[in-house]
Amino acid sequence: MRLTIVHETHYRFEEPAKHSIQYLRLTPGSSACQRVLSWSVSTPGTLTPWIDGFGNSAHVSTIDGEHDEIKVVVEGVVETIDTSGVLGPRDGLPPALFLRDTPFTEIGEATEALAEEVKGDIATDTLSGLHSLTQKIADRVSYMADATTVETSAEEAVIAGKGVCQDHAHIFLTCARQCGIPSRYVSGYILAGQGNDSHVASHAWAESHIPGLGWVSFDPTNRQSATEEYVRLAIGFDYMGAAPVRGSRLGGGVEEMSVRVQVEQTQS
Repeated sequence: MRLTIVHETHYRFEEPAKHSIQYLRLTPGSSACQRVLSWSVSTPGTLTPWIDGFGNSAHVSTIDGEHDEIKVVVEGVVETIDTSGVLGPRDGLPPALFLRDTPFTEIGEATEALAEEVKGDIATDTLSGLHSLTQKIADRVSYMADATTVETSAEEAVIAGKGVCQDHAHIFLTCARQCGIPSRYVSGYILAGQGNDSHVASHAWAESHIPGLGWVSFDPTNRQSATEEYVRLAIGFDYMGAAPVRGSRLGGGVEEMSVRVQVEQTQS
């Protein structure tokens, strides 16, 4: 499948900022499940490419001098392949690295209880057990836009019983790691019209390392593994390590942010 993607992020400040720096993880890499045909990232100021510690293609955007807005525009075409969610073993990073907990994925009473429900299944049949975990998360934590923030932890989302794709991914990571399965956060895009998250083209899910298969994707929000409707952007221990845009600025006062993401299937 060939997907065309347009992703615009527009920041407006109530007063001029003097200096801004942004870390952009907005460039997908080619892999077993996708091939990047064309891609561009544009933003004011200086744009410097780099590869982060997880191997993600990224950019640092720096703007000096007064400015009252920043607009980041990403456009590209990616050819995707349905691999039944299997990426394979080759990655460059040791799987055990992704057993590490973070403040977002720290175990608590609610997440520990959820992990215990599937621990035996995962020990018997890892792949089947993780699919069971995917379903349980979707059952326990209803998808609800704006129900949480980027600061919400997995434990808090389980207790609340509602959240977004970021929360679903964090809960999966917390429980899978508790069961001894290396797992990582994935940011990316999904073709509109898929599952419960159909109105949001930017997406997040998880990948776990399974002996004999390598890295396999799990998307609790849509109760499935990634298909050819998905495009991977970046990986990390959690949202903070794979966030599409992070940054800071000097001055500017209150900011207003608007985002437009469009993913469409195009002819080959």
